[in-house]
Amino acid sequence: MKRPFFLLLALFSLSALSQTHAQSKFMTKTGRVSFFSASPIEDIEAKNQQVAAVLDFAAGQLAFSVPIKGFVFKRTLMQEHFNENYMESDKFPKATFTGRFVSFDAATLATAGPHNVQVEGDLTLHGVTHHIQAPASVELKSGQLLAFAVFPVATADYNIEIPLLVRNNIAKIVTVRVALTCDPVPGAVGAVTPAH
Repeated sequence: MKRPFFLLLALFSLSALSQTHAQSKFMTKTGRVSFFSASPIEDIEAKNQQVAAVLDFAAGQLAFSVPIKGFVFKRTLMQEHFNENYMESDKFPKATFTGRFVSFDAATLATAGPHNVQVEGDLTLHGVTHHIQAPASVELKSGQLLAFAVFPVATADYNIEIPLLVRNNIAKIVTVRVALTCDPVPGAVGAVTPAH
């Protein structure tokens, strides 16, 4: 009498697992990115909750876009200097990243818990593009994909000029943190065909 129940439970589990395998594309428009710069006079921190991101595990690719004016600072004056003097956000309104997952099997997402993954691609910031690599973690939880990454950015690499007057007060390398909570893209099951 118990056998049909266990068989039904096993079939349900397999069905749920196949759904996890089948869903391969996730996106968000409210991802978070923040950066932190330690300095002798004052630490500088800014947060942005307007990150648009797409992660496609079938294609092994990901992309995100960050509006520069979306960064919020504790002090308004810092925010003005950041946009006008350093990032020239009217001229360069967005930072973008397009890249791929290095040797990551999407089937791993079916296993509970966070999974370490290496990401590489092109980061464009302040009109300058550099190829970067960064460790990240991805986890499928309650139908949503959680993704996190922390990586350094050297301001000099992206031609971000720090005025001489405050040069010693601002770190040359800034720590960037990315935290995404992505929803499945409706209808994006299995391999995704590129749009023409």
